[in-house]
Amino acid sequence: MSVRHFDLAEAARQVLIDDGFQPELPAAAREEAAHMRAASTSVPGVRDLRSLLWSSIDNDDSRDLDQIEVAEKLPGNLVRVRVGIADVDALVHRGSAIDAYAAQNTCTVYTGPRIFPMLPESLSTDYTSLGEGVDRLAIVVEMDVDASGALSRADVYRAAVHNHAKLAYDGVGAWLEGKGQAPAKVAANVALQDQLRVQDAVAQALKKVRHENGALDLETIESRAVVRDGTVTSIELTRQSRARTLIEDFMIAANGAMARVLEAHDIGSLRRIVKAPERWARIVTLAAQSGDSLPAEPSSRALSEFLDRRKRVAPDTFADLSLSVVKLMGPGEYAYEKAGESHDGHFGLAVVDYTHSTAPNRRFPDLVTQRLVKAALAKTKCPYSDEELAGIASHCTQKENDARKVERTTRKQAAALFLGDRIGHEFDAIVTGAAEKGTFVRLVEPPAEGRVVHGEAGLDVGDHVRVRLVATEPRKGFIDFVRAS
Repeated sequence: MSVRHFDLAEAARQVLIDDGFQPELPAAAREEAAHMRAASTSVPGVRDLRSLLWSSIDNDDSRDLDQIEVAEKLPGNLVRVRVGIADVDALVHRGSAIDAYAAQNTCTVYTGPRIFPMLPESLSTDYTSLGEGVDRLAIVVEMDVDASGALSRADVYRAAVHNHAKLAYDGVGAWLEGKGQAPAKVAANVALQDQLRVQDAVAQALKKVRHENGALDLETIESRAVVRDGTVTSIELTRQSRARTLIEDFMIAANGAMARVLEAHDIGSLRRIVKAPERWARIVTLAAQSGDSLPAEPSSRALSEFLDRRKRVAPDTFADLSLSVVKLMGPGEYAYEKAGESHDGHFGLAVVDYTHSTAPNRRFPDLVTQRLVKAALAKTKCPYSDEELAGIASHCTQKENDARKVERTTRKQAAALFLGDRIGHEFDAIVTGAAEKGTFVRLVEPPAEGRVVHGEAGLDVGDHVRVRLVATEPRKGFIDFVRAS
């Protein structure tokens, strides 16, 4: 195969098909989208909050904006945080052709060379996106937070909103951390500067409370291929920043509030759960190897305290430890929880009440949750039966697993292209997977993942190892290593 003529975007499309996704909109869905326009914000019972200084923080190139934020200082050291979530249901009605397509794929799949959106792009990047400078309908989660990070009240309602500033993680993060100048939009607006600092302070307080309850402070990093003119020029890491954690902390708080609102209205919900790690014993071993200890039974609080200690003592290797813990914890899943019942919570977040609701342009469970909460607010019948919600939870879990496989394969395809001329080179690596299907490692530099095809005996997740590249196959996404002596 000629690497020169390898089409990454077309390869990604084929991987998507192989894993059971429908990459193109069916004709009926295209027809529906062609006749849509943004929903009117002049709706009875909808609050007008367009004058508030809403802003969004996302990736530089993101156009499918699901979430905007604003904070307001109140008497008594309280801050009112409002998270606005795009009202996708206002245009994507249950039973429509677009809804059926979204229900099949269940999520937007990000492959690097190409994005495969869950909804028609005219909606997700325009009519149902909370883009800068346009009026949109939203579901607002309103939370009052005290100086300690405790929530004193929460409410959910419909509103008309206006995003006054579309901002990006990297620029805002560097500014909040004191490592860079304020982005142009922030530098030009003193009120926006104050607004972001208030949001950051509240997010830090929320995070502190969660960590005291046992939430894990993991330095999650993702790799992405940089492609120019069809050529992979580098593989870069996306690291955490204050701006990313700000949005994550608001998202976690909003999702918890949404779950509790549904419970209060006696409506079941799709919960996001992460069970206690099945490979807890290996996490205990990793702690022992660093001279620390963990209890024999899973404890999110004990693990959180261990991670905090390692971050202070060995910050340079904390990202590798975080990667190992993430792999050993395993993926989350969706579960339908009837009102009044109880499921496992989210081990990593140390929360019990948690649903996905903040990304309805990109995740079908969030769109379903939006319909549930709108029914609760309108005091109308739940739009789904228990059986339907249980089926949706199961299908969304499966498709999320499929999407991770697609994204992993397409990353490896790009990495295989990038490493094609480095056969025989040796690299430092960390083991990210060890099971019957094989032993896998991620290189320290460049951060590419592949399989150890010889010398893997005795290796386990978290081990550091020296490997030699012996083969690449971009079409299949294969990168093969042997253990170096």
